[in-house]
Amino acid sequence: MTNSDTPDTNIAAGDGTASAHPDPAADATRVPDFGKGALPYGRPMQTEFDDGLEYPRIGGVSFRRGTLTPGQSAIWDEHWDRVGTVLSDEKIDVEEWFGRTGPTIVEIGCGTGTSTVAMAPKEADHNIIAVELYKPGLAKLLSAMTREGVDNIRMVRGDGVEVLQRMIAPESLDGVRLFFPDPWPKARHHKRRILQSGTLRLIASRLKPGGIFHAATDHAGYAEWIEELRDVEPALEPIAWPWPESPMLLDRPTTKFENRGLNLDHDIHEFVWRKRADAADAADSADAADPADATREDAR
Repeated sequence: MTNSDTPDTNIAAGDGTASAHPDPAADATRVPDFGKGALPYGRPMQTEFDDGLEYPRIGGVSFRRGTLTPGQSAIWDEHWDRVGTVLSDEKIDVEEWFGRTGPTIVEIGCGTGTSTVAMAPKEADHNIIAVELYKPGLAKLLSAMTREGVDNIRMVRGDGVEVLQRMIAPESLDGVRLFFPDPWPKARHHKRRILQSGTLRLIASRLKPGGIFHAATDHAGYAEWIEELRDVEPALEPIAWPWPESPMLLDRPTTKFENRGLNLDHDIHEFVWRKRADAADAADSADAADPADATREDAR
């Protein structure tokens, strides 16, 4: 695994999209390509802007610059090589990295890690992989891990979708978390939102049967967007909130960011999905019921 703080040179400059993978047939673990402009059955029109990407999300994604304090730099230099890595095409070996087997959860966009480090001790038997682009955010998380003696967290610096696609093996995760992603509120920027039908398909492909995807937002428009997506991925079963019987911890601490939203009278919207045990059959049934299949075949 690449532990250098230098971004993988195979990442396409400034976007991290499919241009970094010139041979789609080379990796059978990647999300199926439905062809430019063709969407799996049930995917909403909001993803029709797909331009041949493996996940239909368009927008610049790059490493965010930031300055560390002297204390953060010292902790980073001492601990990063053991608990951190950067986006690459090397699949993560969880047993090797954590030194044990166990349920594994990926948190996309962990920010400064407030929720991550607070939840980790409550699920000490779980392996937590926190993904974030912003180095100072990871540095704060690393400092908190060191200060509080939390050792079941590992970190990847990179775009969450790219990490899932390139570094996580299919059906290897017990859970995925996405808390308060950028809502991209302007209509012309909705295509940049991380939650699209294609990314739901990617998340489903990385979850084990029975695995959980938990998302939260305080943005009303984004909540409506996610609500439209609740039923479009046949492999994922929407679960009503709250879900006290969840096999994965769902109780989050209230973060500083979340408090700002609450102070503005923003409602917090929680979304949970569980991967169906018969996910493959559900996907096949959905595709078989798609009336556009014949049209797609004719077009090819």
